Amino acid sequence: MPQERSREELEEELRVVEDDIASVRPAVEDLRRTIGQQEDGPTDPEERSVQLQNAEEQEAILQRMEDRRADLLRRLGKE
Repeated sequence: MPQERSREELEEELRVVEDDIASVRPAVEDLRRTIGQQEDGPTDPEERSVQLQNAEEQEAILQRMEDRRADLLRRLGKE
């Protein structure tokens, strides 16, 4: 059975998760914006499919990070 983590450890993990979210979110937004701007021009369907898949994967990673942040905030009594 895992040992309960200290408040300081949870706060440090929260800082790391928030930093990760802050770095990933703009990249995901930029990727989606790039995909959206390509609707007017010619695009290889395979390349577009890969871009969409990458965006969906990044969004899923971002969602997991946001879920982890919410869990940490709950455990710290900040939510």
